[in-house]
Amino acid sequence: MTVVTWDSLRAAEHFTMRNARLIDRHRFAHLFQNGSTEPIRSALSAYRNLDGGYGNGLDPDLRGHSSQPVATKIALRYLDDLGPVPISLGTGICRYLTTVTNPDGGLPPVRPNVRHTESAPWWQHRDDFTSDLGLTALIAGYLHKHNISHPWRDNATAYCWKRLSSLHWTNPHEAIGVCTFLQHVPDRQRAIDTINRLHPMIRAVLDTHPTPDPRKHVHTPLDLATDPGHIARPLFTDAEIQRNLDCFERTQRPDGGWDATWQPWDTAATLEREGMRTIQRLRVLSAYGRVNAYLPPPRHDR
Repeated sequence: MTVVTWDSLRAAEHFTMRNARLIDRHRFAHLFQNGSTEPIRSALSAYRNLDGGYGNGLDPDLRGHSSQPVATKIALRYLDDLGPVPISLGTGICRYLTTVTNPDGGLPPVRPNVRHTESAPWWQHRDDFTSDLGLTALIAGYLHKHNISHPWRDNATAYCWKRLSSLHWTNPHEAIGVCTFLQHVPDRQRAIDTINRLHPMIRAVLDTHPTPDPRKHVHTPLDLATDPGHIARPLFTDAEIQRNLDCFERTQRPDGGWDATWQPWDTAATLEREGMRTIQRLRVLSAYGRVNAYLPPPRHDR
């Protein structure tokens, strides 16, 4: 086993400070330099709309102002880094989600108004606004984790259990959301029974033997099992986890960043995604003991 070196972490800091958004620079400082959470909270508030949802480019592929469910998912992920989600924020998010939920209790990733904004082609030309299990499950999972009690969460939970009971195939994005839900939903025995039943289909849609090829966009076990205590961790062998950690380390670029390995459509969006991806990779490596030291705090004269 290798460990991310001080030089590699310093290179990642330089990449982040040169290319990432302000909010992601603050996230780097908090996660790897023992920085305060308050600058992140302040920056994140700029992406929040009066309806309680999030937009305004928080998702780099959605440049418009209006709130979208997939951007609100990112906000919850960011809030999760900071400790307990304030009840007022959680309730506001649920209030927004109630207004955009489909009759079956699930969320679409985006709303039809996305067609009238600057966004990636796969969003701007989307005509499927049916419910997305992965997105709904991930958001419900975070709300359970942070004890945000609301009718939307309870209805979404019922939707997720119903869909999971009849699930016969999945995809990587859906599997990530489902595993987040199963990690945090209160009915632990049902969660364990469900993950055991889904085990074969989840493994079938992941690349457990990835190679450092930036041209390939694959999902790996570490996209689900983001830390050793995750409910998805037992789905993979120790050797598979170590192999994927090695691959994460080898795919760090000389400039310190990691590729955002999906179809580029806009230079700014690509750089923003790479900043997010760099932090995500370092977080996973840190959770598994491959990053073992903080960098010195950033200097204010830089």
